[in-house]
Amino acid sequence: MAEAGTGFLEQLKSCIVWSWTYLWTVWFFIVLFLVYILRVPLKINDNLSTVSMFLNTLTPKFYVALTGTSSLISGLILIFEWWYFRKYGTSFIEQVSVSHLRPLLGGADNNSSNNSNSSNGDSDANRQSVSECKVWRNPLNLFRGAEYNRYTWVTGREPLTYYDMNLSAQDHQTFFTCDSDHLRPADAIMQKAWRERNPQARISAAHEALEINECATAYILLAEEEATTIAEAEKLFKQALKAGDGCYRRSQQLQHHGSQYEAQHRRDTNVLVYIKRRLAMCARRLGRTREAVKMMRDLMKEFPLLSMFNIHENLLEALLELQAYADVQAVLAKYDDISLPKSATICYTAALLKARAVSDKFSPEAASRRGLSTAEMNAVEAIHRAVEFNPHVPKYLLEMKSLILPPEHILKRGDSEAIAYAFFHLAHWKRVEGALNLLHCTWEGTFRMIPYPLEKGHLFYPYPICTETADRELLPSFHEVSVYPKKELPFFILFTAGLCSFTAMLALLTHQFPELMGVFAKAFLSTLFAPLNFVMEKVESILPSSLWHQLTRI
Repeated sequence: MAEAGTGFLEQLKSCIVWSWTYLWTVWFFIVLFLVYILRVPLKINDNLSTVSMFLNTLTPKFYVALTGTSSLISGLILIFEWWYFRKYGTSFIEQVSVSHLRPLLGGADNNSSNNSNSSNGDSDANRQSVSECKVWRNPLNLFRGAEYNRYTWVTGREPLTYYDMNLSAQDHQTFFTCDSDHLRPADAIMQKAWRERNPQARISAAHEALEINECATAYILLAEEEATTIAEAEKLFKQALKAGDGCYRRSQQLQHHGSQYEAQHRRDTNVLVYIKRRLAMCARRLGRTREAVKMMRDLMKEFPLLSMFNIHENLLEALLELQAYADVQAVLAKYDDISLPKSATICYTAALLKARAVSDKFSPEAASRRGLSTAEMNAVEAIHRAVEFNPHVPKYLLEMKSLILPPEHILKRGDSEAIAYAFFHLAHWKRVEGALNLLHCTWEGTFRMIPYPLEKGHLFYPYPICTETADRELLPSFHEVSVYPKKELPFFILFTAGLCSFTAMLALLTHQFPELMGVFAKAFLSTLFAPLNFVMEKVESILPSSLWHQLTRI
């Protein structure tokens, strides 16, 4: 019986909540109608007459004092709200309403995080000492001939900016040339070719170098820019591998014979690593993912010190394609370290793995009722960490913003890195059931956790202000560059500012023009109550006079 009574009370409570949620308009009109009917027993007309008489006896000085006092109070509230916002990054009134009033009304904060500020003290010690706007080579950059040029043929748009291609030319001169190239005719031609701005001139120079000798860098240039398909590029890279491996072995034997030979060996090592890496990327593009993973692992084992190429990011993407999540976690355990520089690939892949454990059963409604479990909390914290590192990625993963081809260079934590990551990893997020839903429900909560002003940071060093300028140079003009979400002023600060200004203006006008303001006040009140009077007149005309007379006598 007790259970039945409890169930009945719960149903009654849910019915009342439902009625107040969806039928509040009906309730409002019913209350107005009852007040109008009961105006005689409640002596509403007499009370209104008394109030009207009281208001007519008030002098303009009273209104000046009233508006001045309200202006002073709202001004004090505004000053306190602004101080609190500058210090804590949120509105005091909004915080009180969310923390104390919302739970009483049956709501809960979906983005609750009890330990959000626990690691704030440690973050300062763990900040990475890297250049704020250092441009990095995109580990997953596309092939110019087989992919970028194909996009230009189809759309007529240039996917690469001059600034981006100029950076690539500088990289090529750094990696593929050395001071002793003038001693070998083919290398001397290629040294000039890397400086050429005209693509056809570069391709012609590469063919000229191949006529003299089997030049690995000449094959690289042709594979990157002349090959129109990935299969053609792979064939040219295999020829480059044969030539580059021979040069590497010869320079390896002579590397200790002087600074000149050391420079040659360093150049030949860079050439060999670049060729093997691009061959692995060709295999990945052509669907031979397991072969690509093996090539990347072998390359990382053979050249463990060349971390500047970020080959592990290629490996992570290929392992995700194979759904080898245990291997992905093993790679992350090695590279997601405090002492190593982070990237969107590392942060968001870590978030994806933690989201994968809970996303298939995650429901925001259920989480708001029972709270987040430990696994869900870990997943949410990982998403917050990733979003703080690069806040531009979620809009591309959630397809709120259209993707473009990634540039050849990226700016970490910038829009260019977000495009490069989402271009290859969107499919992996879609493959994990519920992962995008969890991201959608939680990613915006990151900006409420970051201290204000933004120079303080939270888990990472503060977000660099210069990224927007650099991204505009890296990304094509037809793309709208994503910028860091600005923390807007809370509603109550704007409301109190408007209230303070409005009441101060009323006080001034009432003091200067008391009679005119009285006329305006009466006109305003009559206009405000005109719709209600119109409705009541219609009701009196519709209802029969006898019924209306009986209702007014109740």
